[in-house]
Amino acid sequence: MHAWNKTLDSAGINSPQLRHDYTQQRALVAGYRRHAYVAIRMLLPPVLVPHVVAAVAFMHHTDTLLDTAPTAGPASDVYTEWEEEVRRGLTTGESSHPVLRPVLHTIAAYPQLRTHVEQFLAGAPMDRDFVGFADETDYQHYVNAYSLPAFMLVACLVLSPDADAVEVRRSCRSYIDGSQRLDFVCDLAEDLDHGRLGLPEQTLKGHGVSRQDLKEGRDTAGTRALLQETLAQARRDLLDSRRLPSLVPSAHRAFIRAFITLEILTADAAIAKNTAVLHNSVSPSMPAALRVLTREYCRRGR
Repeated sequence: MHAWNKTLDSAGINSPQLRHDYTQQRALVAGYRRHAYVAIRMLLPPVLVPHVVAAVAFMHHTDTLLDTAPTAGPASDVYTEWEEEVRRGLTTGESSHPVLRPVLHTIAAYPQLRTHVEQFLAGAPMDRDFVGFADETDYQHYVNAYSLPAFMLVACLVLSPDADAVEVRRSCRSYIDGSQRLDFVCDLAEDLDHGRLGLPEQTLKGHGVSRQDLKEGRDTAGTRALLQETLAQARRDLLDSRRLPSLVPSAHRAFIRAFITLEILTADAAIAKNTAVLHNSVSPSMPAALRVLTREYCRRGR
């Protein structure tokens, strides 16, 4: 806890209430995104760590509310109430909510975050109302409207302010396209239980696969080919995002390299599992993840 208090000091977070808020969000992020949290703590400068944690926590909290909100439901659903609270906070700069309060403080320190919060909120209804994609075009629209703005909540804090905007968008989009496609494969069973499907219906049809095949985890030639094709595309997009480290300050490059490499390792683990991903969660092996983090920590030191 002493090390975390020093991190808060480095970031200039002195208010007892804010220190409590950031600490609370730190515990939550460490609980549900362990690899990401360790990478944040090990590889980013302390001055930035609490702010990145706050952005990740805000994104996760919003995403969770979107998952629990009724599809095409009444305006009184929990997500709508949250969105109204966030917009009030953006207007007044104040909030009593422990997730929103640190984000507003981070926006004061990093004003570029405000635009990305607004864009994220604008695209959020697409995630709330989504039950599936007719084709690849539908999927790409979802990535543009929701996935990319969500990723930019964190990316905007670590990118170089003078980086080429076109290259930033291209590289960030490659990363999130691969990461989102990978997530949809890894979450197939859970999503189908909730009536959602992250793979385009047209792609399923091309392989002779039905939703029921995926829901029941049927190990057929079509299912294997579908998963291999989808995961290979995700991996290609992740590899294509490896220019991102050149678009951030040198102090942030180890974190970005690790972030991308861990996601590629997840794709490799999913490819190796094939149809078993329909039954079990997928993540890099702990030794492999630790090797990545240790290597980048040593590179950061140099």
